[in-house]
Amino acid sequence: MSLKGKRILLGVTGSIAAYKSAFLTRLLVKAGAEVQIIMSASAFDFITPLTLATLSKRPVLSKFQKDETGVWNNHVELGLWADLFLVAPISANTLAKFANGICDNLLSATFLSARCPVMIAPAMDLDMYQHPSVRENLKRLISFGNLILAAETGELASGLSGQGRMMEPENILGKVEEFFSKNLDFKGKKVLITMGPTQEALDPVRFISNHSSGKMGYALAEAFRERGAEVFVVSGPISLEVKKESFHWKDVRSAKEMFEAAKALHPKMDICVFAAAIADYAPAEVAPEKIKKSDAVLAIHLVKNVDIAFTLGLEKKLNQIHVGFALETENESENAQSKLAKKNFDLIVLNSMREAGAGFQLDTNKVQIFHRSGPTVQSAIAPKNQIADLILDQIKLVPVSV
Repeated sequence: MSLKGKRILLGVTGSIAAYKSAFLTRLLVKAGAEVQIIMSASAFDFITPLTLATLSKRPVLSKFQKDETGVWNNHVELGLWADLFLVAPISANTLAKFANGICDNLLSATFLSARCPVMIAPAMDLDMYQHPSVRENLKRLISFGNLILAAETGELASGLSGQGRMMEPENILGKVEEFFSKNLDFKGKKVLITMGPTQEALDPVRFISNHSSGKMGYALAEAFRERGAEVFVVSGPISLEVKKESFHWKDVRSAKEMFEAAKALHPKMDICVFAAAIADYAPAEVAPEKIKKSDAVLAIHLVKNVDIAFTLGLEKKLNQIHVGFALETENESENAQSKLAKKNFDLIVLNSMREAGAGFQLDTNKVQIFHRSGPTVQSAIAPKNQIADLILDQIKLVPVSV
């Protein structure tokens, strides 16, 4: 995709990864973008303004005052000029300033004035990146609607290896191109997604669960985020590599924990997608110690778990959309449409275990989407990210009361 005519403010902060901003600038300009660079004072220790000015074909800005004449660099005008404000790399220090409204330089002042979307690419050592204060600052910036380009994993300047490397310039370019090609049709919406399996403990080491990987739920979370929504994820135990910092993320284990987390979020949500594969039953009692193998037969008394979608469906407001999932092995359409009415869904997505290339653990899926009112849509077998976009397109067709 060409970025011709797109105006990009590129912020560069004090990080060893600042050398990558030269490559990034060249890629953006080559793609047709107009690039205006703002550097923090500490960035000067890692890369020269002359290098970036030469590549961007514009003077690099760093101070409020342009020159000795007293003319000012207007941070408000800069914020209005840009179609996208990209900060790459952003250090832990500048991250904290952005998250807490600290305005002590041209870069942070422009951030506070910007009306355009903001995209940030963190770069720091792995222990810094995982520190609770940094994670909280990332969550806060997400809540402001900013887009986070999660740090990549690899060798770091400290000599350690782990997550903390700034996303490579070519990958950032891809995200920028993707951003401008996306229709941000869910901007301003708050979306809750439950995903993954639940685990119901038998004893301290065993549990009842299912084969859900969480891949479809995560594909939906990514699709909503890319289309502008603020996404809240409540996830059961999964082994996927996920970018938790890009979402409001809550890890849970049991159906009870998932219900409590979802119930707390539900009143503030515009859209709720119940994609989790929740265990229908749980042991009535959890053994305090590991159950020993003794008799030939072991009987376990199970009790029914709360039906999260049904219970929250009873509390559903007129301006909320509820989306359900059904995985059936027989009478598939009938069972799915029965759940559509029973659980107060606006639409339900039917997965089939009978279809090769669809179901648990796979990267592809094939679905039927039933609306409460409207046509039924059927997909071909396709990657789950494409299925996710199809589901979002169908959600857009749901009439909502205001």
